[in-house]
This record gives sequence, structure tokens and C-alpha cells, in this order.
Amino acid sequence: MKVQDYRALQAKAMSERQLQDQIIELSKQMGWLSFHDYDSRRSTPGFPDLVLVHPKQRRVIWRELKSETGTTSAEQKAWISTLLLVGEDVDVWRPRDWVSGRIEKELRGR
Repeated sequence: MKVQDYRALQAKAMSERQLQDQIIELSKQMGWLSFHDYDSRRSTPGFPDLVLVHPKQRRVIWRELKSETGTTSAEQKAWISTLLLVGEDVDVWRPRDWVSGRIEKELRGR
């Protein structure tokens, strides 16, 4: 089995919750403060899953989390496009981004 095939299997097996837990733990170790609404039923529809703030890097990032097969809702797309419009660092992260190292790279900074 090739490395890329193994990574694809890892990503496919990871739930959105597992992804979130790993991101929150890594971001904490790297000095990020995180916000995640644990009861989204009472939140504005489509609000991103994570807001991460790094005081030393002077950065705020907004991330919607999805499983490998998850799709963004119309409300999530509206939040993402609006945050992009005002110049915010917003994107969607999936398990493939975790196993590829993309998430860690983005958390480390530009």
C-alpha cells in the first residue's frame, strides 16, 4: 500500500468530531485560543465550527469542519463568502487536510 493510499484510508475513517478534537488539541499546544459552540442548535445557522485566535501571531482564523463526504449548507456558504468578502481567513478543513499536514502548516503561520 502506498503512503497516499494509507492517508486516504485514514481520512475516510475520521469523523468530523475526531477531526475537531485533534485540531483543538493541536491548536492549544501551539498557543491558539479556540471557540466552538457545543450546541449549534441555538446558534446562527451556518456559523463556522471553529474560531481560532493566536495572540502572538495576531491572527484569527475561521474554519468550517467537514467529514470527507460532508457538504456545506447554503448558510455555511453564505458565512464563508461573507467572511472572505471582509478579508477574513476562512476555509473548510477536512480529514484529508489533517493527514496531509495542511492544518498543522496553516496553524504554524504563513
